[in-house]
Amino acid sequence: MANTLTGLIPTLYEALDVVSRELSGFIPAVTWDREAERAAVNQDVTVPITPAAAAADITPGVTPPNDGDQTIGNTVVRITKSRRVPVRWNGEEQRGVNSGPGYQNILRDQFAQAMRTLVNEIEVDVGLAAKVAASRAHGTAGTAPFGSTPGIGDLADVLKILEDNGCPGSDLQAVINTAAATNLRKLGNLYKINESGENRLLRQGVLGDLYGFALRASAGVAAHTKGTGASATTDNAGYAVGSTVITLASAGTGAIVAGDVITFAGDSNKYVVVAGDADVSGGGTITLAAPGLRQALAASTVAITVGNNYAANAAFHRSSLILVTRAPAVPEEGDLAVDRMIVTDPVTGLSFEISKYLQYRQVQYEIAAAWGVKGIKPEHAATLLG
Repeated sequence: MANTLTGLIPTLYEALDVVSRELSGFIPAVTWDREAERAAVNQDVTVPITPAAAAADITPGVTPPNDGDQTIGNTVVRITKSRRVPVRWNGEEQRGVNSGPGYQNILRDQFAQAMRTLVNEIEVDVGLAAKVAASRAHGTAGTAPFGSTPGIGDLADVLKILEDNGCPGSDLQAVINTAAATNLRKLGNLYKINESGENRLLRQGVLGDLYGFALRASAGVAAHTKGTGASATTDNAGYAVGSTVITLASAGTGAIVAGDVITFAGDSNKYVVVAGDADVSGGGTITLAAPGLRQALAASTVAITVGNNYAANAAFHRSSLILVTRAPAVPEEGDLAVDRMIVTDPVTGLSFEISKYLQYRQVQYEIAAAWGVKGIKPEHAATLLG
């Protein structure tokens, strides 16, 4: 069968040129797991996670010590979405527009909008995963970071969170929304060439690198709406440093939900909740992101404060977030498509499957992708509140 999509390749890549300019900072900042590409939608894919290693004294002897075994942990990643955007034309419609703007020009823009839709959906999903996969948070909820003096200090504080957690110092990423990016662009010590040592921010608008983070702007930074929990307290069991599951006393009202940023009385750390309790008054439990408590809680009831709504700007090591993408599955026998091809966006790296279906006196193109995303290492991620 002839490759009927060959003639559309220039149109498809013109469309990609438009999509590449979207604010999609999360997608190029995360890790892609290629082993998961064979998985079906909602099928579990196991990703190994190695534990911390223990050191031992060196004792000379005839044989080496009989040690070194480790229990390798794991987490599950799923491809959760298989999505398509259709574009359809009939012969009369094509004939009508060819006397005006031209069918190919309109088709190019339709492809651009279709791919933009999928890019933005994936970007939002990564942003949502980043929100609930952060160890702790820094900043003021409801106030864009980098607006105070010294403005860049906000990023230094989230770097401290990662360093305290033992996060590697290489391949750090920071993805912020446009409000935070605007504040950064207004900082004189960044745009003044004599102070910053470069002109990329002033001349090109490039955010660049700061404190080891590759700074990227995104339209997919998640907005979190706080739960209704109020007047909640812990029970009187007491909790050691590193504890992640905290039992609540039968007090308070409302709910603490995943993504809430909470503090405990006497502890200034802002903890991210990864699993909340729908009824604070019922004495249930909440789960904090790893590595858990940085300060022990006394064996008495401790008041819990739930932070306000916020924008979840993210700072993380690339390996802490995994994105799985592939073309949607087709039966072994094939389907009614007369041709298919894969087009890859050179900026985000996303690949789209383009299919062509010939119908009765009309043609339908389908732009599609399947994906899943998960935060697997909260110790290597932090939220910069906005």
